[in-house]
Amino acid sequence: MTNRDLIETVVVTGASAGVGRAIAVEFGSRGCRVGLIARGREGLESTCREIMRRGGEALVIEADVADAEAMMTAAARVEAELGPIDLWVNNAMVTVYGASVDVSPEEFLQVTRVSYLGQVHGTLAALRHMRPRNRGAVISIGSALAYRSIPYQAPYCAAKAATRGFIDSLRSELEAESSEITLTMVHLPAVNTPQFDWARNKFNRRPAPVAPIYQPEAIAAAVVRAAERAPREYWVGASAVKAIIGQIVMPSVVDRMLAKAGIANETSNQPDDPNRADNLFVAGRGDPGAHGRFDRQSLSAAFPFNPTLLRAGVAVGAAAAGLALLAAVARTERRGGHHPRAPRLLSANAR
Repeated sequence: MTNRDLIETVVVTGASAGVGRAIAVEFGSRGCRVGLIARGREGLESTCREIMRRGGEALVIEADVADAEAMMTAAARVEAELGPIDLWVNNAMVTVYGASVDVSPEEFLQVTRVSYLGQVHGTLAALRHMRPRNRGAVISIGSALAYRSIPYQAPYCAAKAATRGFIDSLRSELEAESSEITLTMVHLPAVNTPQFDWARNKFNRRPAPVAPIYQPEAIAAAVVRAAERAPREYWVGASAVKAIIGQIVMPSVVDRMLAKAGIANETSNQPDDPNRADNLFVAGRGDPGAHGRFDRQSLSAAFPFNPTLLRAGVAVGAAAAGLALLAAVARTERRGGHHPRAPRLLSANAR
C-alpha cells in the first residue's frame, strides 16, 4: 500500500498509551477509521475521545493480544463496524527489567505471549481478511533491540528478535503466493512513553530509556510514512541505526560496551517503589496518555532510515570485492600458480 488515500480503516494494538496511542491519533486525525485494541479500558476510551476531537472515528475493543481468538474476534468486529481493514499496526508490548537469572519462567512466558505472540496473533487476524481481497498492509513495531540485544531486558529483546524472524518468514510465504499484501517492520529507538513507570522492575531504581529519547509523535510520523511507502523496514532515529550497524560490524565490542555501562545505562537515580503495580499480567489502571516523564529530554523528530539503501551499498561493495578477487585468481592461474590439492577422503573400510 503506497497511497495514503487508499488507507481508510486502520487497526492499532496497544492503543491505550505510548507509541500505540500516538499512532492511532495520527491516523485518526488524517480521516481514517481506527480500531483501538488494548487491555486498558480507560486508556482506550481516552484515545477514542482524542481521535473524535480531531474529527476522526474510532472503535474501542478491550482485548488481550496474547489471546489469539480474541484477536480474530476483534478483526471481525472492525470489519463489520468500520469496514475492510487496510492497515494493521502491531504495537502492544510488555517488558521486565532485571538480570535474566532473576526473571521467573512465568515472566519470560508472559513477555513472549504479549510482545512476540501478540504480533503473530494480530498479523494472522489481519491476514484472515486481507488475503481473500489480496490487498492490505501490516506494520509491526519492532526495535533496534531486535538486532542488538541489551542486558537486563532479555525477554523483551528475544521477543523483538523473534518477531523479526516471523515477519521475514511470512514475507517469503506471501511472495510465493504473488500476494499484494505488504509487511513492514519499524524498528524504534528509545521513546518517551509510560512504560518506564508501568514495566515490572527487579531493580531498586526507576527504569529509564537509553538516550537519545524520542517523542511518541515522532514515531507515529514514521509509521504513517511506512504506511504510505511500504518499505521492508525502517530504522527510526540515528541511535537505532547506530545500534544496528554496530551489531553488524563489531558485536563483540558492543558486548563489552554494554557490559561496562551496566545497570546504570537503563535506570535513573530515582528510587523505585518496590510495591508499585505493573502491567505485566494485568492492564495498568487509569489513563496514562502517550508521554512518559522524559518530555524535557525528548526529541520531537526522528528520521526513518530505509536500510535498503545501506544494503544496496554493501551489495555493490561486495560485488566489487568479488570481481577483484576473481581477477586476482585469474592472474594467478595465468601465471601458473599452484593450488594445493584437497585432502583425499578415507575409504569406507578405513579405520
